Amino acid sequence: MATAAEKMLAKASDTKRVDPGEFVVANVDFVFAHDGTAPLMIDVINEFQVKTLKLASKSALFIDHAAPSPSVQSSILHKKMREFAAKHGIRLFEAGEGICHQVVMDHGFAKPGNIVVGADSHTTIHGAVGAFAVGVGSTDAAFALASGKLWFKVPESIKITLKGKLAPGVLSKDIALALLKELGTDGANYMAIEYHDELSPKLSTSSRATISNLSAEMGAKAGVFPAEPFIPDNGANYIKEIDLDCSILEPLIAKPPLPSNVVPVSELEDMEVDEVFIGSCTNGRLEDLEIAARILKGKHVKEDVRCIVIPASKNVYIRALEKGIIETLAKAGCTIGPPTCGPCVGAHMGLLGPEEVAVSTANRNFTGRMGDPTAKIFLASPATAAATALEGRIADPRRYMEG
Repeated sequence: MATAAEKMLAKASDTKRVDPGEFVVANVDFVFAHDGTAPLMIDVINEFQVKTLKLASKSALFIDHAAPSPSVQSSILHKKMREFAAKHGIRLFEAGEGICHQVVMDHGFAKPGNIVVGADSHTTIHGAVGAFAVGVGSTDAAFALASGKLWFKVPESIKITLKGKLAPGVLSKDIALALLKELGTDGANYMAIEYHDELSPKLSTSSRATISNLSAEMGAKAGVFPAEPFIPDNGANYIKEIDLDCSILEPLIAKPPLPSNVVPVSELEDMEVDEVFIGSCTNGRLEDLEIAARILKGKHVKEDVRCIVIPASKNVYIRALEKGIIETLAKAGCTIGPPTCGPCVGAHMGLLGPEEVAVSTANRNFTGRMGDPTAKIFLASPATAAATALEGRIADPRRYMEG
């Protein structure tokens, strides 16, 4: 009896069965890196004088973290990536195309059952489509790109069943935060989380992506919504099983300095903010921007509050333009940025000054993550972020979304 992760790794390693703790060498279906990790990957490949990259046609490089380039040093790294991609016939997505994870989703590079390797910790996001997707270091990415294979330790699995019906104003980000509160930042270390969606209605792929993305913050190796033909067997062995009644959830928020430091939004409603950031690979998709626009339509961001909105990809940006979402957000006083990671990684486009407070839809609120080390970052859903931008203080979005 096998879990979804065990079935995928068994197929990829050309064997009938694998067990937790076993080491396997698996065929990789897709590998990618970005401007924060690709330069070191390139150095490794050049150091070992690899001439032929077996996975070149099933790989991609992304200029997304510091994009468009905010410094000469970043431009040097970007140039290095362009030259390497041209030399080896690797597809390169330029600055402005979007965040690597969203572009991978937009283009369908990750498919159910695929082994996806990304030189970025939030590669777990592609479990939303049923892939076994893992974040690795630049050296492992180099090995996968060169050989088409990578070693894995077969993870134990946690089964999480999502039940009930989400109340208005409660989103998949709140589900993920609830799980982070329960599991902590190390409760799923090197484990595969299997999400079973029994919600009514079921979550969209975009909403699932938020949960799979934040699996990395729980320590997980992968965060998978199983898909055919890799549905786990009845009687599969799990190290832990969790049933989450999502119907009782309320809007949640993570206090600094950890994503697991979660409390109800209602506990912090008097806290004033300086900046709101709506975007990132966690919550920069079309449905996220739609929710923000629904709350902000016909209203205006509170005076003295900066609200920065950055679509996760050019595809998302264009669709948001076509639907009038960008116009709504701009008229509400939001600053719209080009598709990039931007302030999420402390690169540019909205860094925080000393003692400033931000509500962010991103995935990390570590000390210094978005600028000055004395600044405070609170993680929340796009609905909570939009309501906060309106009121200038942390705000419960339910009063804007009920009914």
